[in-house]
Amino acid sequence: MNINGKHFRTIWLHEEDPKIVRIINQQALPFTFEIIDLKNLEDMRRAIKDMYLRGAGLIGAAAAYGMYLASLEAEENSFDDDMQKAAVILKNTRPTASNLAWAVDIMRSKIPGKATLAQKQEAAKNAAMEIADGDAEYCRMIGIHGLALIEKIAKKKKNETVNILTHCNAGALAFVDYGSALSPVYAAFDRGIKVHVWVDETRPRNQGASLTAWELGRHGVPHKLIPDNAGGHLMQHGMVDMVITGADRVTRRGDAANKIGTYLKALAAKENGVPFYVALPSSTFDFTMKDGVKEIPIEERDASEVRFISGKTPDGYISTVQICPDETEAANWGFDVTPARYITALITERGICNAAEKSITKLFGA
Repeated sequence: MNINGKHFRTIWLHEEDPKIVRIINQQALPFTFEIIDLKNLEDMRRAIKDMYLRGAGLIGAAAAYGMYLASLEAEENSFDDDMQKAAVILKNTRPTASNLAWAVDIMRSKIPGKATLAQKQEAAKNAAMEIADGDAEYCRMIGIHGLALIEKIAKKKKNETVNILTHCNAGALAFVDYGSALSPVYAAFDRGIKVHVWVDETRPRNQGASLTAWELGRHGVPHKLIPDNAGGHLMQHGMVDMVITGADRVTRRGDAANKIGTYLKALAAKENGVPFYVALPSSTFDFTMKDGVKEIPIEERDASEVRFISGKTPDGYISTVQICPDETEAANWGFDVTPARYITALITERGICNAAEKSITKLFGA
């Protein structure tokens, strides 16, 4: 990810002290770029739970680094029990995205049972770094495969601008690097293809407005922020060539859970003949699930996220204000599920496949 001419990942080990994990504080964006140091399991739990970091791939890598930090706190005589407790704590932070539990389970399998405490801690560090590196590489490959789709549309439009709509943030900030939905966009832009991104604001936390717009701007990609409910109008008037979103969990039959509101975009895309793609690394698949609507757990977040909104005042201060009557209650589902029948195709690090069990299992051998 390019930030003021310097490359950053979203999570990494401290350059001078490898017992500290560093992250970009997404709570401070887009107005302040801030790096936070995480020194123990509780720091990581709070960072995931309170969304100082967020996004399917990133919370997977964060959980891996959380297990590493837990290993540094674990006692030699109770190491396995301490790590099991850490695994439960991390898995309970965010229930919808499959990457988190996947990473925790990988970490448990990578730490040797018969070894010294120092050897176990070193194994945990190496495993966490491997998961983070893998996430970045998978997203780079998603960009390469998705680039072909954008190139095809650009050629059909005789190199006029390709208009892409996305929902929430599935860029570099949602992963370790590159992103999923935005990785093909960056690849196309870097190739010289004219692209323009319609950025949904993504209520209630406004990840599109605060994160997607911010990172597209840092990369130089043309974009415009739109209200969440504008996508259907744009599609009706031929102003969207394709939709690309990320996902937090995808079943073996291709149903995809993503930020609340994604399902409505898929319905509008289907109605208007706009291709709707979901970009994801293999760690986002949950091959134990078939029916996404019935089986994927949907996180319900604090109602205050709906009742209050934060932003910058005209005098430059960051302020939080209430937007509803004092007595009004709110409901806050974080995700919805788009059934596979509304998804044109899935873009993965292994290639592009149909959102169907036969196509998915053939590509991944699951």
